[in-house]
Amino acid sequence: MANSKWIATIASIWIQCSSGASYAFSIYSSVLKSSQGYDQSTLDTISVFKDIGANAGVLSGLLYFYAAVHGRRLAGGPWVVHVAGAIQCFAGYFLIWLAVAGVISRPTVPLMCFYMFLAAHAQTFFNTANVVTAVQNFPNYGGTIVGVMKGFLGLSGAILIQVYQTILRGNPTSFILMIALLPSITPLLLMCLVTIAPANTVDEKKHLNGLSMVAVTVAVYLMILIIIENIFSLPLWVRIVTFLVLLLLLGYPLKIAISARRDEVQCSSQTLSIETYPLMDERESLQSSVTDTDSHDVNKNLLQAMKTLDFWLLFIAMACGMGSGLATINNMNQIGGSFGYNTIAINTLVSLWSIWNFSGRFGAGYVSDIFLHKKEWARPLFIAITLATMTIGHVIIALGFHGNLYMGSIIVGVSYGSQWSLMPTITSEIFGVMHMGTIFNTISIASPIGSYLLSVRVIGYIYDEHASGKGNSCYGTKCFMLSFLIMACVTLFGSFVALVLFFRTRKYYRFVVVRRLRHSAKW
Repeated sequence: MANSKWIATIASIWIQCSSGASYAFSIYSSVLKSSQGYDQSTLDTISVFKDIGANAGVLSGLLYFYAAVHGRRLAGGPWVVHVAGAIQCFAGYFLIWLAVAGVISRPTVPLMCFYMFLAAHAQTFFNTANVVTAVQNFPNYGGTIVGVMKGFLGLSGAILIQVYQTILRGNPTSFILMIALLPSITPLLLMCLVTIAPANTVDEKKHLNGLSMVAVTVAVYLMILIIIENIFSLPLWVRIVTFLVLLLLLGYPLKIAISARRDEVQCSSQTLSIETYPLMDERESLQSSVTDTDSHDVNKNLLQAMKTLDFWLLFIAMACGMGSGLATINNMNQIGGSFGYNTIAINTLVSLWSIWNFSGRFGAGYVSDIFLHKKEWARPLFIAITLATMTIGHVIIALGFHGNLYMGSIIVGVSYGSQWSLMPTITSEIFGVMHMGTIFNTISIASPIGSYLLSVRVIGYIYDEHASGKGNSCYGTKCFMLSFLIMACVTLFGSFVALVLFFRTRKYYRFVVVRRLRHSAKW
């Protein structure tokens, strides 16, 4: 049972649920700023290094390749990647906690940037180990399993904040210590269960859909819980009960895994030999047919992809969309403070961001699949649509009317999450799956680049120009209005770039990608 890919999947889900500490930066950004005497530009610079660490996953991919693929005969495996991530996570956040708590002297800004980079970089190791192992275990349903893993990672920020609200409410310094311990200990406890075991099973899709439904249920429960906490002041015993219910929901995937394992046991080898091999022969024949009729459907490596205009169009669109989204969430605390939101409301906005991020990751992939299958719409069109929608969200935040941050954060959060679902899928469809990991991680670097330009050079600079008094604080719409109007222009530009990519690839999608999908439907 321990070697079952279903148990590996559940262990990966639980690790994903604890590994999204980078999404909760706004919870402790104020205490980090005040304790270290930073201005807004300096704080934004540190947050950019967090974004770089959380998105630069090339090293984790290389380690996984050598440890989990080449190193399997030498007792290697995904656990090596988890250990590397756990060490970085603990070291980075623990050093930050020591500085904030005053245990050690104030580190220099470059040193604090390194601490933050190290802590966030751990997330790429956890994510790579879990997602790549899941794809290897479910090669026929890669999109579904990646959606499940990415979805739970998107929810992890809200989950960690629920732990904070239940145990450490009002103590952000202790929250830093918590995220040094919890995301490090969880992988160490579960990593031996995350194994590569790609055995054929019966009706995998049914059980994967069950995991997806659990993810949606957890997201809805968290959203309701966050809204209730914002309206009412819940006593400690109620917070404990609601947290226990959350733990029960997160434990439900284990029941699905046991049911799936039971189906595996009941599946006879004779049935597999009769039914699987003819399907495999048919699949090979259909793949040959698609290849023969489409000579330009070639897997490109990174250098080949970077020589194409499509790569840079996608890169620029992601810099605009992901960069502005990260800039928004990284400054949520200061944005809320300038508009007069209290601490509970700001924490609510940060928690709900994970829900909107999750909704975008799940929804964009699902909706774009429907239109690709039924209408033959090329997927880059949905990047253009979501970035245009994000433009509206930025304008709403800029206007500064009552409740604007709730409405604007929903639109920006869903649109931001959509990019993380659309971009990897488009990468595999345009450049092929063989080198998808390398190309995907390279395009992901657009996220921290865009975040740096918009957070430090735009938001931080304009905020500091208006800041005054104790703590270099700023209050009123003047603090962020111009910044978000600039970001609205940036995302609108990104939408036009995505439209160019759509017009360049729509024939390719119609005659290659859609044809491949129709052949796959016969398997």
